Amino acid sequence: MPSRKWNIRSMFKEILTAAILLFILSNIISYIRKPELATTQLPKIEAVLLEGSQFKVKKNKPLLIHFWATWCPACKLEAPNIETVSKTYEVLTIAVNSGDDANINDFLQEKGLTFKVLNDADGKWTEAFKVQAFPTTFIYDAQGRLKFTEVGYTTTAGLLARLKLAD
Repeated sequence: MPSRKWNIRSMFKEILTAAILLFILSNIISYIRKPELATTQLPKIEAVLLEGSQFKVKKNKPLLIHFWATWCPACKLEAPNIETVSKTYEVLTIAVNSGDDANINDFLQEKGLTFKVLNDADGKWTEAFKVQAFPTTFIYDAQGRLKFTEVGYTTTAGLLARLKLAD
């Protein structure tokens, strides 16, 4: 068997191939694990956020709804991405199985996060959206139609691109 000669070009090719395969595999897994909702229309959401304000869906704007947990490693990695997106787009995050408001606030302060958070302490919203894995992200267009569902880690660029397509 001939020995393989490694150089920068061949290593780059191997890394690129692995990255493409990982991307494809993660999208397949996300598709398989995505929740099967009864409707693609955004349900009415009126809830009190962690900091005490009332959240209502804004009309004629896309909305990203992000389910996460303080104990979830992928959620911790993705949190800065959600923070960045929340500076440009309407974002509602829903903390699941993460303790009381004080626990979640401590987590947010420790990580320097300011996005809108709804504490789903009773699991009402997790059940309504049939979420079983974390993180799970839903992107609705300006008319309230579901455009994308993502299970697992998503990059800032990926989130922004999906929101731009939903805009």
